[in-house]
Amino acid sequence: MHCVIAGGSRGIGRSIVERLTSRGAHVTVISRVSGGVDEDQNVTHIPHDFSKPGLDSSKLPEQIDSVAYLPGSINLKPISRLTLEDFSEDLQLNLLGAVELIQACLPGLKRSSFPSKNILLFSTVATRLGMPFHASTVASKSAIEGLTKSLAAELSPQIRVNCVAPGMTKTDLSASFITTPEKEDALARKYPLKRLGCIEDISRSATFLMTEDSDWLTGQIISVDGGLSSLRI
Repeated sequence: MHCVIAGGSRGIGRSIVERLTSRGAHVTVISRVSGGVDEDQNVTHIPHDFSKPGLDSSKLPEQIDSVAYLPGSINLKPISRLTLEDFSEDLQLNLLGAVELIQACLPGLKRSSFPSKNILLFSTVATRLGMPFHASTVASKSAIEGLTKSLAAELSPQIRVNCVAPGMTKTDLSASFITTPEKEDALARKYPLKRLGCIEDISRSATFLMTEDSDWLTGQIISVDGGLSSLRI
């Protein structure tokens, strides 16, 4: 199995890489820097910053079985302080980068004989709930959810397309919002399971969706959010 993972050098992405390689997969990681990528016979690195276009598709594997796009932003501001540039930057990183990767990988996916070829995208619980100050982030992540369903219909039955929508997860990206134990406790109390997500919560779900274990799942937005989007307790 050969996977391409954008944003696989740290956090959730790195955990997914480790889980897939432990199952014998070969993984091509695309990220700005190679730090955190342990290159060996099963892992290779392609440098690219998805905040701007220009991915060199010639470096991608000839055959690709699974693609995941993890780069994203958490840009929380009141609408009065958001600029069109903010919206444009979030749209580029959260949506257009994913589109660029999918278009670059599509020939390799079509050449693959893997019986459960797939694409995995990432959204956020905030698209379901209407959270304040999330306007720019949610605008682009809602587009990701629409893209997921459209591509799942377009590419079936050959290629499955799904999306994970995490709740607040303890990563480098969210660290600025969880600066004290008191802040973490206050955030955790909003979740039915009374804790925030950890990297492994998300990477386990992602690995499931990227392998043949989820062979009959496509067009799904999977909420991995401790029950926040579906329970009121």
